[in-house]
Amino acid sequence: MLAWIAQNSWVVWLALVLVLALIEMLTLDLFFIMLSGGALAAMAVSFATDNLVVQILTFCVVALLLVVIVRPVALNHLGRPEAGQRTNIDSLIGEPAVVLEPVGEHSGLVKIGGDTWTARSADGTAIPVGSAVRVHRISGATAIVAHPENRSSL
Repeated sequence: MLAWIAQNSWVVWLALVLVLALIEMLTLDLFFIMLSGGALAAMAVSFATDNLVVQILTFCVVALLLVVIVRPVALNHLGRPEAGQRTNIDSLIGEPAVVLEPVGEHSGLVKIGGDTWTARSADGTAIPVGSAVRVHRISGATAIVAHPENRSSL
């Protein structure tokens, strides 16, 4: 059995690649996928030489390089949105809206983009149907809106 493993070490490296990739899918840390890349490189080297020391050194060097060089770049690229890019509710603040039902201190409906939102007036004044307003802020599932010319409430 040990002789077969020594002659077919690529199978061991392939199994290690798959196990490390599976662990990466569970953790999503971009660490185990780098180790998997090292195992893939060692598997490629195993086709050229049966020397286990060379294969292990290849695994260690490639995995280390991937962890030290590639992983920080990948984490930086995946983890940080571009400057000024607003997402989710933040992207609605300042957007224009149209009043569908009269908006007052406690109730109303507005259309923001293609979506209908419950709404309240930012300063408590009544806003008639058809008025153009801007989203002042979002409170839960309610848009707090104000007339664009009413800068004091914005």
